[in-house]
Amino acid sequence: MDKIPLNYEASEGDTHKQTTNSLPPEVVQCLENARFLHLATCTDNVPHVSLMNYTYLPSSPYSSMPVIIMTTNPASRKTTNIIANPSVSLLVHDWVSHRPPTQGRRMSGGSPGPEHRSSLASLLLNLNSSAMSSISATIGGAARLAPSGSDEEKYFTEQHLANNTFEEGETIFRQDSNTGADGRGSHFVAGEEVRVIIVDIKDVRISDWKGTVRDWALVSDASLINGA
Repeated sequence: MDKIPLNYEASEGDTHKQTTNSLPPEVVQCLENARFLHLATCTDNVPHVSLMNYTYLPSSPYSSMPVIIMTTNPASRKTTNIIANPSVSLLVHDWVSHRPPTQGRRMSGGSPGPEHRSSLASLLLNLNSSAMSSISATIGGAARLAPSGSDEEKYFTEQHLANNTFEEGETIFRQDSNTGADGRGSHFVAGEEVRVIIVDIKDVRISDWKGTVRDWALVSDASLINGA
């Protein structure tokens, strides 16, 4: 019988769960480095996953706790799901997502054969084993839509817009996931009807490349007793 790796942990339940009033530093770094996250919503036992631009805020005038901001078309499936069921799960990671070649794999209608790896592909694959690609974080939270026309909606829209402006002022502001992976084609247009999604973070699970799992539950300062 094969030996179970020393770092293996059963991850079905909470693993060494800790209570904290702020996100672990490695999760914050991951959220600050990554460009996209995956948003999972569900209603009537039918799950739905979307690739989203996002903004992480450690606090705001509306909450002392960390939140994640996204935007969506009001007619999107994720909007309908969030209204029916505010419980959501987010997956974010900071590694380069590049599939390594496998023997005999048929490439998009082509014939199986040797795949020659470019120097850039080799570099990206090597990055996956570096400190840059240390963890993935699964974040559980409660999602809500900012009231249309409210000061809260305006504030979070401005924060999200500022966080997703690149390339000498070009705005890449994802409203929905039905466009290219770089966000082009989904530019934010002032006055266009979008809804702001606010996710209040409840818990987080960190998984590293070794398979180690750690869990945290976020609570407010007032809920902590003697700092623990």
